[in-house]
Amino acid sequence: MASSELKKAPLVAVLPAAAVCPYSSCYCEENVWQMCNLVRQQHPSELSRCHVVFVSNESRMVPLWRQKAGREEDKLVFWDYHVILLYQPDERCVVYDLDSQLPFPTYFHKYVTETFRTDQILKPTYFRYFRVVPATVYLQTFSSDRSHMRKQDGSWTKPPPSWPLIQNGDGDKMNLDSFISMDTRKGCGEVFSLTEFVKKFFKVPGSAN
Repeated sequence: MASSELKKAPLVAVLPAAAVCPYSSCYCEENVWQMCNLVRQQHPSELSRCHVVFVSNESRMVPLWRQKAGREEDKLVFWDYHVILLYQPDERCVVYDLDSQLPFPTYFHKYVTETFRTDQILKPTYFRYFRVVPATVYLQTFSSDRSHMRKQDGSWTKPPPSWPLIQNGDGDKMNLDSFISMDTRKGCGEVFSLTEFVKKFFKVPGSAN
């Protein structure tokens, strides 16, 4: 049998079922940090194959479909930003999104097709951009004091997670904006348009690229 015909080994389940993953509504940046930490603890050899992806734009208004928070049949939500985790051990790539109606995980092409659809149907102000950060870097650099979830009177817009604040000891207690920003001159990782993002992570089975 030719090597191209050999079946790929099953993907490593780098995360447990969604129901047992740490989760707090509207704190997707922390949920994904906790997922990265689980991979680091349980499958450390796979951590280098994981990427954290922030989805946003300059207007901080990005449409995503198939989201649990959506109210219509297509479950469309306009987020100011969203965060997902990619796992790419080879040409295959899967997406872990605790806020999606799709399976956990979902293969990249299916997730992108159903969640982002296409920018061609949108006004430019709604175009989605993607900051991709290695999971190892995200674990080492992300910090949040959750101040973005405080109202002017100090109360919470949404209840905070039960786990301690994520602080990375570099003196910066809140660097969330540097990840949400799609300014290519700033922040960690690389920034892609939707088309560039798909080209980066979707590999046609059997292709040389």
